[in-house]
Amino acid sequence: MARLKRQIHGGNIYAASRELGRDLAKLIDFSASINPLGPSPRVWRAIANARPLLAHYPDPDCWELRQTVAKLWQRSPSHIVIGNGSTELIDALPRALRIRHLLVVQPTFSEYGASMARIGGRVSAVFATRTEQYAQPIDGLCRLIEQRRTGSDAFQGVMLCNPNSPSGQACSVDDVGRLARAAQRCGVWLMVDEAFADYCPERSFIPQSSSWPRVVILRSLTKFYALPGLRIGYAVAQPTVIDLVRRQVPPWSVNAMGQVAALAALEDLAHARKSMQFMTKERERFGNLLGALPGCSVMPTQANYFFIELPRGRHAGEVTEQLRNEGLLIRDCSSVPGCNARSIRLAVRSRQENDRLIRVLSNLLHHETLS
Repeated sequence: MARLKRQIHGGNIYAASRELGRDLAKLIDFSASINPLGPSPRVWRAIANARPLLAHYPDPDCWELRQTVAKLWQRSPSHIVIGNGSTELIDALPRALRIRHLLVVQPTFSEYGASMARIGGRVSAVFATRTEQYAQPIDGLCRLIEQRRTGSDAFQGVMLCNPNSPSGQACSVDDVGRLARAAQRCGVWLMVDEAFADYCPERSFIPQSSSWPRVVILRSLTKFYALPGLRIGYAVAQPTVIDLVRRQVPPWSVNAMGQVAALAALEDLAHARKSMQFMTKERERFGNLLGALPGCSVMPTQANYFFIELPRGRHAGEVTEQLRNEGLLIRDCSSVPGCNARSIRLAVRSRQENDRLIRVLSNLLHHETLS
């Protein structure tokens, strides 16, 4: 295991707008992996109709939204807690579950480490390897759980990002089940972040999680439902666990418009089907175009983004800056533990935007090759 370093993540289009002196509308953000079809049309109507709610505090219990999420997963509402994005819940979990030492798989989302740093906790990591195309090392994780040390070296929780960011790799339900069994035997909390699992629903562990009292599943409406500006996420766990988490979340943290928008988004099944159909087709097309770029290695993905290694001799930071000057924002992963200096992540956006990125990146790499 290795100690974790702090890193930043993408999605700050406002800073790029200020630094480049460009309007937000003139930038294309491939660093944030959001559904390119945007929110459901029902979301806009729901927000417009809910304007009178601005004169009231939001429902602190998120009662109606919890009913809808519970029905979606055939669980009791007592198994659901809503947060101001899943990041708020990630932040609350170490305090709620008294986790002082967390085990993660790198490379992964930086907020797991940040949440531990805020409480003075520790993070250790096992590393997915390039030779395995950054697949989650489930066997290694199970061994570490089974061999868990005691005293100050003991870890109390394991965080699994599934599908993982930035790699895009996803574990099977059976693999997560193996982790759940090991965690249960050893008294360890298993937290599974399924922020991107809407793109591979067959790999979600929520249907099986009710049998495991030490498992917490996190979900986000940011990605698939395209609501990053409204900050809605939720956790699914046993009621006693949910009560502990809710005590760590500030009152009224989920705003009224976010609750209304989330309800409308979850109820629009037609938009969800359309989004899946688009992503399945465009992800394959975009992936083939990326794979045809000379010297680039494209990792398999179950999510709505690609993890890529640039050609040897190219640095992710330099390429990121060159694309940024063209108004194309990508995720530089060179500082993420477990990645190398050539690692980047690209969201799948619209066909037109993807084609523009391919043209600019292809010309950039070709020009550098000639020079």
